[in-house]
Amino acid sequence: MPHEIPHRELNDGTTLPAIGFGTYPLKGDECVAAVVSAIEIGYRLIDTAVNYENEEAVGEALRRCGVPREELRVTSKLPGRHHAYDDAVVSVHESLGRLGLDYLDLHLIHWPNPSQGLYAEAWRALVDLQEQGLVRSIGVSNFTEDHLLRVVDLTGVTPSVNQIELHPLFPQRQMRAVHERLGVQTESWSPLGKREAPLTEPAVAQPAERLGVTPAQVILRWQLQLGSIPVPKSKTPERQRQNLDVFGFELTLDEMEEISALGRPDGRLFGGDPDVHEEM
Repeated sequence: MPHEIPHRELNDGTTLPAIGFGTYPLKGDECVAAVVSAIEIGYRLIDTAVNYENEEAVGEALRRCGVPREELRVTSKLPGRHHAYDDAVVSVHESLGRLGLDYLDLHLIHWPNPSQGLYAEAWRALVDLQEQGLVRSIGVSNFTEDHLLRVVDLTGVTPSVNQIELHPLFPQRQMRAVHERLGVQTESWSPLGKREAPLTEPAVAQPAERLGVTPAQVILRWQLQLGSIPVPKSKTPERQRQNLDVFGFELTLDEMEEISALGRPDGRLFGGDPDVHEEM
């Protein structure tokens, strides 16, 4: 790996690598192989979830990789069906069992599912589990400003991370500003934009040509310079390596703005508005 991965400090004093490895929708042996490869290449932040149905495979990869546990940062996520306090506590214990770990580095509420009205209970459970040492850092995913303020008002504990959809077509200016004000670290899921990734747009392709890197590397570098932690997924070792090799070049301010200007009001990949979209 040509460049060491810097770390971001969270509001609870822990740190996360500035880029992670996403595992959705990998499963089974394919997931094991991909995660082992990613760790061998240099990734140290691994992102999974109950609803990805691959925690066992991720755990097997962690055991096979040969890297000491303390060097890794493992994230999982609480599903909507486990938001009630007691269910959330059981769910985290079950995730630890499937992963074969004594603690999680980061656990997130996957979606707020506001119509259920239970995400604040789930947050109280994570606060208590953090105090017990079963989870080092606690956070949320797909939360809006209102959702964040509610859990902070209830517990006095601010999420360390909010993992949100963030890519050039949906740059999330407002939520990034909210996070900066509250001291919440932004993480980006689908950081390239999946099938909608604007790899051939001049705003991306021209910096790639100037710098001698791939368009995907340009987008990931844009993520880093925004201050976000992207978690790209690839099962291909060469692509994994490229995605990690984004610390040896820099985009100009104009290039950053031109990429952000690709954003559009309907830029979400599947209409996942956290105020209405729910996943159990």
